Amino acid sequence: MQTGRRAIFLPQKQAGSKLIAANTSLRPIALWLWTLAALVFLMVTVGGATRLTESGLSITEWKPLTGVIPPLSEAQWLAEFESYKKIPQYAELFPGMDLNGFKFIFYFEWAHRFLGRLIGAATALPLIYFWAKGGLPQGLKPKLLGILLLGGLQGFVGWWMVKSGLAGRVEVAQERLAIHLLLASLTFAALVWLASSLRQRTGETPVAKIGGFKWFAAATVLLVLLQIGLGGLVAGLRAGRAFNTWPLIDGSFWPPLGTLALLAPVWRNFLDNILAVQFQHRMAAYALLALTFAQALYAWRIAPGSRAQRRAVAIAGLAGVQAAIGILTLILVVPLWAGLLHQAFAMVVLGMAVAHSQALSQAQAARR
Repeated sequence: MQTGRRAIFLPQKQAGSKLIAANTSLRPIALWLWTLAALVFLMVTVGGATRLTESGLSITEWKPLTGVIPPLSEAQWLAEFESYKKIPQYAELFPGMDLNGFKFIFYFEWAHRFLGRLIGAATALPLIYFWAKGGLPQGLKPKLLGILLLGGLQGFVGWWMVKSGLAGRVEVAQERLAIHLLLASLTFAALVWLASSLRQRTGETPVAKIGGFKWFAAATVLLVLLQIGLGGLVAGLRAGRAFNTWPLIDGSFWPPLGTLALLAPVWRNFLDNILAVQFQHRMAAYALLALTFAQALYAWRIAPGSRAQRRAVAIAGLAGVQAAIGILTLILVVPLWAGLLHQAFAMVVLGMAVAHSQALSQAQAARR
C-alpha cells in the first residue's frame, strides 16, 4: 500500500517542483515588464503635465538621437527659443515670454521625450538579453516584439501630433492627442497583461459561470480605454475649462440636440464641438460606473468571497474615485495638480481592470 501511494504522490511533487522552477525563472522577466509598465505610467503622467503647461510645442524639431541632449550653452538656448518664436503658439499665447519662461516649458517636453527614449532602450536591451540567453518562452516572443513595435509607433505618432500644432493653430490637433494617449494606454495595458500572465496564482477560488464574468471584465477594459480616448479629446480642446458645473452641463443634464450637433457635418461634433466632447466624456463615465458596479454585483452573486469578487469590488471603487476626481477637476477648472491626478488615476483603473481580466482568462484556461 505504501509503495502504491508513493507511485501516485511522486509525479505530483515533481510536477509542482517544475512549476515552481519555471515560475522562478520567469520572475526577472515579470519584474522587467512591471518596470516597463511603471515607466509608461510615468510617461503618461509627464505627458499630461506637458499638455496642461502648454509645453508640447516648445521643441519644434524631431531629433531621435541628438535630441537626447538639451541645450548646453546660451547660444543653443537662444537658437531653440528663436525656433519656437516662429510658430503661432508663441505669437498668440506667449508673446511676452522670456528665455527663462521658455526653458520652463522646454524642460517639460524634453523630459517627456527623454522618457520615451528611455522606455525604448529599457524595452529593446533586456529583450535582446533575455532572447540571447534563451530565457523567453516561445509564446512570449512575438508579444514582446509587438510591444517594441508599439513603442516605435508611439514615437512617430508623437511627432505627427506635434507637427499639427506648428502651423495654422496654437495647439496640437485634439484627435492626434487622443490617438497618442490611446497608444500609450494600449502599451501600458499590454505590459500589465503580460506581466500578470507570468504570475503563479495560488488559492484562487473556482468561479462558476466564468465565461460571463470574463465578458464583464473585457467590456470594462474596453470602456476604460474609450473613456481615456475621450479624455484626450477633452484635453486637446481644453473642454474641461468650459461648462464647469455638475451634474448639469450648460444648464441641463442632457443639452438640446441643436447644441450637441451644432457643427456640420454631424461627425465633426464628436471631435470639435466643446460641449459635445465634454458631454460624451461625462456619459461614458456614467456608463463605466454602471458597468463596474454591475460587475461587482455579478461577482458577489456568483463568486462570493473569492479573489475575483474582491478585484471586481476594487475596480468599482476605483472607478467611483476616478469619477469624483473628474468632477472636482471640472469644478475647479482644471488646476495642474487635479488634471494630473485625474489622468494618472485613469491609468490605475485601467491597470486594475486589465489585471482582473487577465486573471479570469488564466483561470478559464486552467479549468480547460
